[in-house]
Amino acid sequence: MEQISKAKSISIWIFIVPFIAINACLLLITQFHSLFPNQEDIIHNTFPYLDGGASISRTARPYPSWLIFKPGMFLTSYLLIKYWIYNRSIIKFFNKDHKYINKIFYFGVASAIALTIHSIFLGIKFDNDFYKLFRRVILLSFIIFELVAQAYLVATFYSFKEKLQNFINPKILQLKLILVSVLIIVALISVPIISLPGNDFLGFNLKFFKHALEWDYFLGIITFYLLTFLMWKKTSS
Repeated sequence: MEQISKAKSISIWIFIVPFIAINACLLLITQFHSLFPNQEDIIHNTFPYLDGGASISRTARPYPSWLIFKPGMFLTSYLLIKYWIYNRSIIKFFNKDHKYINKIFYFGVASAIALTIHSIFLGIKFDNDFYKLFRRVILLSFIIFELVAQAYLVATFYSFKEKLQNFINPKILQLKLILVSVLIIVALISVPIISLPGNDFLGFNLKFFKHALEWDYFLGIITFYLLTFLMWKKTSS
């Protein structure tokens, strides 16, 4: 089936493009300090996946980092829209009246739109509380929409996995289910904590926790697409 082949081929790029973009920004701002006209932007000695030394936006918004980050996210948004279109076609092929088909498509496309809006406004500074809230809502919307779309897609494939047995590796589908479940659990546990006022919670610095969570969570979300690439068999076309 052509749509399966397209979904497989595009999914690996949805993993590679944002992974390279955010880590290239991290590498630039921590190692190539001479490239930054404003030396206050540079960061020293951090691996934020573990120590939470900087947020993704902190590494991506200064010039020249945003020259990598913004095009990378715009391309990722485009690829996401194509990915959810292909998956809608795949679901229609196996079960054209499936109850989740529209939810998967709308949440998936909405996540891509939210990522685009977040990328556009990244680095634009306004000393306004409403603007700051708007940016946080957009970023949170991307995470929620993406997670909901992924959860519905996995649930849908499980509902007719017998029909997919010649097309997929069932163990990878199980890994996708585990990944999405972990992401949901982590979100439910973390949201009340990171929503607390201030940066101190039971003696822990929430600032570094939030930053590390942001990097690791984003990695978890795009790993879903790496698993998609591994799930579909090469013979499916």
